[in-house]
Amino acid sequence: MLQTFGVLAKSIRLKPKTVSIDNPVFRLHYWVTFLLLLVCSILVSSQQYFGEHIQCIADSGVPANVINTYCFFTGTFTVVKHLEAPNNGNSIPNHPGVGPMVRDEEPIIRHSYYQWVPFFLFGQALLFYVPHFIWKKMEGGRIQALVEGFENAALAFSETDLQVRGSVVPSKVTRDANILLVRKAFLQRLHINRPWASWLILCELLNAVNVIFQIVMMDCFLGGAFLTLAPDWLNSEVNMLDIVFPKVTKCIFHKYGPSGTIQNHDAMCVMALNVVNEKIYVFLWFWMWFLAAATTSGLLWRLVTIVSHSRSVRFNKIMFKLANAGIRDVWSLVKVTKECHFSDWLFLYYLAKNMDGFVFRDLFLGLAEEMDVEKDKQLELNHNDSDETPLANS
Repeated sequence: MLQTFGVLAKSIRLKPKTVSIDNPVFRLHYWVTFLLLLVCSILVSSQQYFGEHIQCIADSGVPANVINTYCFFTGTFTVVKHLEAPNNGNSIPNHPGVGPMVRDEEPIIRHSYYQWVPFFLFGQALLFYVPHFIWKKMEGGRIQALVEGFENAALAFSETDLQVRGSVVPSKVTRDANILLVRKAFLQRLHINRPWASWLILCELLNAVNVIFQIVMMDCFLGGAFLTLAPDWLNSEVNMLDIVFPKVTKCIFHKYGPSGTIQNHDAMCVMALNVVNEKIYVFLWFWMWFLAAATTSGLLWRLVTIVSHSRSVRFNKIMFKLANAGIRDVWSLVKVTKECHFSDWLFLYYLAKNMDGFVFRDLFLGLAEEMDVEKDKQLELNHNDSDETPLANS
């Protein structure tokens, strides 16, 4: 198993990227939950620490390896009437769900999910990564392309580029030229950058849908027991975990005798891995509901940003100061944010998150000045048009 973790660590980034294109709630999905489910999948498929997944005891008429393989792949069961009778009058308690069956029609609970647990967990991990994969493709590395090269721009005091320990410290001229390029790129896409924010919001909605879908799927996978798993475990007199994840189960192997008569071999099976399964799913119950609450809060916050970004100066001041400490000119903040649609505002916010304070301050002040100039030109053009209109009519 340790070798598997070694291979996994090489292929998966265990630290978030330095360039941020999403928010903490989004990262709970594609980074934290993805890794948790992947680790759980590897854990339950390992025999290094838990031994064989199933060990069955039967009479000498059936070899141990045969009965183990048969019961693992066909599934085991527990008898319902023995689940609520922990003692049979003796001092030694029964295993819940294990006991004699008087009639073949007696109600039983079949357990065959354990074969699919590692595959199911792995599939869940992939689903949690899908919205991030879509957003990453649709975002197209735009933020990365614009902020690249600004890592050491705050140290640009020299007249020439400097090489320091393998990294480049740009000169003041280079830094100002790069800031100008970013400013021009932002202004050229002003008001036409709406799909960028739309895709981010869509992927955030996909995260919410995925959490609900995962909870429903786990409930179906565990036979309707997942939705109330933790409350039932905490409040029920009967240990619900012993019902959903029995440690000892029954299995009947049908074998033809020498003359063709079917012989029933009753086996008792120890499900060692259910000790791990129960802890994984109890943890996932708490984690999934926490994730659902966090995702709902994230969507409500997104709604607040959509409504408030163009209405509240105070909101913009708080948001951009949290994103980047370089913004101090409130009037420049008002000028820029008034001209921005929500997608432009959000794009600018992520630029602020990924830039040094001094660099973003220069970029922001330049944006405010250029927007002022463009606004004056537009006003002058409109004024000239209004002056020429009466002459044209006469």
